[in-house]
Amino acid sequence: MATVDMKQKAPEKKEKNFQNDLKKFLFYFVQWTWGLPVNLVGGIAFLICTKLLHRRYQRFGYAFITYLPWKQGGLSLGLFIFMRDQHPNKKWTYNTRIHEYGHTWQCLLLGPLYYLVIALPSAVWCNVFDGYRRKHNVSYYKLYCESWANAFGQKFSGMQMNDVK
Repeated sequence: MATVDMKQKAPEKKEKNFQNDLKKFLFYFVQWTWGLPVNLVGGIAFLICTKLLHRRYQRFGYAFITYLPWKQGGLSLGLFIFMRDQHPNKKWTYNTRIHEYGHTWQCLLLGPLYYLVIALPSAVWCNVFDGYRRKHNVSYYKLYCESWANAFGQKFSGMQMNDVK
């Protein structure tokens, strides 16, 4: 098993060349066309949180993570990720950034279908089935859209999640 560098805060920067510039351009082009409905909501929330509420944010791969003083985990709206600030468990923060980044890539693939295929099932699984998961010791990542987000997050960030069950 590969060792996980928990100190790594973001995916390594790709070298600047035509091929990487083209990939970056295509990523943003598709997000802001095919994924427009999701990114528009995320962009407005990002501006409110960072410009009006002065919440801290960071670049993570092609996405932007905004840290909020809430008790929830994370929420991805296209390029814009919102997650709990100052979680006492550094492993949780490390894994959640990668997981939510996976949702960013799901949005790239699914565009306007993201809400129906990913966001709605994820929200129901997170909020309605919490008691069921605890009672039956079922991993949050058991649901298709959550395990898929883990796989995409690890693939596209180049970072490995730590002890995910």
